[in-house]
Amino acid sequence: MAQTAEYEIIRVFDAPRELVWAAWTEPERFSRWFGPRMMATPIGRLTLDAWPGGIWRATLVGDEGFEVTLDGTYREVTEPERLVFTTGDPDDPGDGPASVVTVGFADVDGKTEMRFHQYGVNTDQAHAEQAREGWVEFFDRLTEHVTADAEHHPV
Repeated sequence: MAQTAEYEIIRVFDAPRELVWAAWTEPERFSRWFGPRMMATPIGRLTLDAWPGGIWRATLVGDEGFEVTLDGTYREVTEPERLVFTTGDPDDPGDGPASVVTVGFADVDGKTEMRFHQYGVNTDQAHAEQAREGWVEFFDRLTEHVTADAEHHPV
């Protein structure tokens, strides 16, 4: 029986919902926050086909040519409220980790509450906690990106 694990991260951004949505769906913005601080996500190595059935793929590049590619498929895209996408293939994961991510975006008095939920297949709770810590670092970078953008380009 495959192991499963899940977790949720909730963040409130001092930025309008459309801006946070754009950070998830526009390659120029996504490349500025996706990944750990020590790696880059070049726009030329990024695909965000944000529609149901579309693919997403991001290659993170580190020192000395180290690379890792993450990818999956969008299952739901409801602008600017909800994104559901996979990493790997949760319906046929083989031995590899796979997951379904649901991200909800709510407008709260001009700020954005983001609810990020990840359900992993072939993932134990220890690996899920490592993944959660990774996303927390990504979201720290996302906070910096959307806050700076909101200050420079008020809606």
